[in-house]
Amino acid sequence: MIKLNQKIKDELWWLVISVDYDYSRICIAEHEINGDMLTLWLEDKQDFKNSLDECLQLDVSLKNFAKIIRAENLNSYEGTKLHPKGNFAYKTRIEISEAIKWYREDASPVEQQWAREATLKNILTQLVENEVYNQQ
Repeated sequence: MIKLNQKIKDELWWLVISVDYDYSRICIAEHEINGDMLTLWLEDKQDFKNSLDECLQLDVSLKNFAKIIRAENLNSYEGTKLHPKGNFAYKTRIEISEAIKWYREDASPVEQQWAREATLKNILTQLVENEVYNQQ
């Protein structure tokens, strides 16, 4: 679970409301990895901004970004391994490389985009689920 401060939650809700709860309209205008943070600038697809200053800036720690990459199985594939002692094959997930290394070095531009979009989806889902849970 990604920790969001109240200001970011409020700004995300404002964005969700401004797109009439049509989450598919929320897109990533730009992204950047600096130090130990992934920064996403979010905007409405039907209301493009002239500058990043007008977009919603969302910072996600690389630790949380890595968790999402692993949870979505983006840095691994299902394959077959041979047991070292038992002489039998078994199916398992085979990790290509550690999540952030995979994102930076191994992932294609499309796979990198999938990882960023999975992060956005995870945050929006968490926002809505937590709000619904807190309302009960």
